[in-house]
Amino acid sequence: MNLMTDDRVSEASDSDSFGTPADSVESNSESAPLQPHATVFVVDDEQVVRDSLRWLIESVGLSVQTFASADEFLDSYNSSMAGCVILDVRMPGISGLELQEALRNRDDMIPIIVVTGYADVPMAVRAMKSGATEFLQKPYSDQRMLDLVQRAIDNDAQYRKKNARLKELRQRLESLTPRENEILVLVSDGLASREIGERLDISQKTVETHRTNMMKKMQVSNVARLTRLYLEAQISSD
Repeated sequence: MNLMTDDRVSEASDSDSFGTPADSVESNSESAPLQPHATVFVVDDEQVVRDSLRWLIESVGLSVQTFASADEFLDSYNSSMAGCVILDVRMPGISGLELQEALRNRDDMIPIIVVTGYADVPMAVRAMKSGATEFLQKPYSDQRMLDLVQRAIDNDAQYRKKNARLKELRQRLESLTPRENEILVLVSDGLASREIGERLDISQKTVETHRTNMMKKMQVSNVARLTRLYLEAQISSD
């Protein structure tokens, strides 16, 4: 089968190494299983709260690390650590909201469950605007906390999967030559090889040679998939 035809972009699907379109950046609506490597980071200045949450979360087989202050957590945590954070909103020194904003300022998107003993609506709004996954008021049930932890870990796993996919996609795109990039843009606009050759003042055969090399580097087997990956990369960079 000759893949380098002048046909316009088709709707055919393939099985390149990125998988099917269903495996794209959209997250699955069903909850993924808890990730075995995920850790729940508990940040609270009260020892009894830290101990209670450790017992609860370890009872369902999850790893837990506890911290008495925001500074202690920031000194220990790095963005490669998967999981979620349970964060007390009112602590001495750096508050929970300030810790949350510090994480966001360094583009760390780990899910955060903010916990408070106060019915403070403005604080809840600020926490959610800063990216908190949930804002939970004390007292809360153990099951409610476990449900939120599972959801947060699921979200983190999906986010990391998406980022790994996009990182690989960008690496493939960066392997293209300047000429291949020019042709990729025109291919994604629906131009055939003959039209691309006329636009760039090169022969149709040269266009097809570049396109063959480009598709090998992108690890796809048809123009439709190539175009989808290119557009996905453009959307993710916006």
